[in-house]
Amino acid sequence: MDKDYKQEEYDPYEHRKVEKPSSDIRATANLIKASLGSGLLAGPLAFSNAGWGLGLIGTLLIGFICGHCIHILVKTSLGCCKIERKPLLSYAETCKAAFQNGPIPLRSYANAASIFAEFSLLCTYVGVCCIYTVLISDSIKQLIDKYVPSVNISIEMYCLITLIPLCMLCQIKYLKWLAIFSILANLFLFLTYLICLYYIFANEISLYDKKVVGNPARIPAFISTVIFAMEGIGVVMPVENAMKKPQHFLGCPSVLVVAMSAIVFFYSTLGVFGYLRYGDVLRGSITLNLPIDDWPAIFAKIFIALSIFFTYPLQFFVVFDIIKKYTDGCIKDKYRTSIDIVSRSLGVCFCVGIGIALPLLEQIINIVGACFYSILGLIIPGIIETVFRWQNLGKYNWILWKNILIVLFGVGSLISGCTVTIMDIIKILNNKIE
Repeated sequence: MDKDYKQEEYDPYEHRKVEKPSSDIRATANLIKASLGSGLLAGPLAFSNAGWGLGLIGTLLIGFICGHCIHILVKTSLGCCKIERKPLLSYAETCKAAFQNGPIPLRSYANAASIFAEFSLLCTYVGVCCIYTVLISDSIKQLIDKYVPSVNISIEMYCLITLIPLCMLCQIKYLKWLAIFSILANLFLFLTYLICLYYIFANEISLYDKKVVGNPARIPAFISTVIFAMEGIGVVMPVENAMKKPQHFLGCPSVLVVAMSAIVFFYSTLGVFGYLRYGDVLRGSITLNLPIDDWPAIFAKIFIALSIFFTYPLQFFVVFDIIKKYTDGCIKDKYRTSIDIVSRSLGVCFCVGIGIALPLLEQIINIVGACFYSILGLIIPGIIETVFRWQNLGKYNWILWKNILIVLFGVGSLISGCTVTIMDIIKILNNKIE
């Protein structure tokens, strides 16, 4: 009774005061960009693993599941805010509050749930920042090597060159201003998408030799690729918490519905048509199948590099937000601005340093992505909604059964994604030895 009274009495939205709040359009741009990055270009390869028929159905289904998990995470966070009488909660704070207000035997695990969530977020987004550094540098190197062959610089040097602009870009503190770069990144990604479609439809598309359903052994690779491409769960709570009208995040139509519909549309269309055009000769990114000597293809490579570059500060925002939470109390106000600048720069240097030093970076990050995106985007939302709503799981406990299926799907994606990536690493290492 007391719990219901608190929920009716306290409205988090009325007490929420946000410095530099963002509009619905900016929130949508941030959410799309956080979820739909360079993984979009791996869509055709994912469809070659699943087949065009199963791939299309699977993308729609996974998109729905990912969107639903975001919905229940935000809904649970709002419910926890009402009980805790707080205007907003982060991802980790939501996990902690859900356990604190759940069944009595689970309340002692509240701190552990919070720490585990933050550790998962930190590992995931440090990894994303590392791989983005290498992807930006690799794109620049490809273009310079092709058109300015007299300049012979290693990929490590290009990483160091990108360090300065990345440090400057990551000094942006507010999601409201980051949304401007997210809009630019979305524009460049959309232009790349259009260029890819231009080459896809330039020649005849045939269904004759294309698989409706792919090799069952490669379906786990399809699932992990789609989840990695669509998930941006770590940015969801910061985006919702920074909105001028957070009540517009959920519902229909809403920021979440518009963003997830756009993500699923772009991924499924490029995936299915890219596979039907190029078949099983597809490479990791569809841009690698484009002719390097054509200007549209050259612009596609430039646009994707710029898109990743402008996405970087949004991914880094999650990393710094976690670090700031634990360091803010130790910093005096007069030093706060200067220490903020230095610590942001050091954080970028750390991510770039790992990107330079770590071999097989893409494969390592794929393991982190397959592991932690499944945990953050599927397993944790399913668990915390169940824990929080334990006293009222709906008719026939349908919420419990629904979340059991989501968690099982997340665990399966985690295991299959890691297994496929480890097998790929072993194959690469064997090829090097031979």
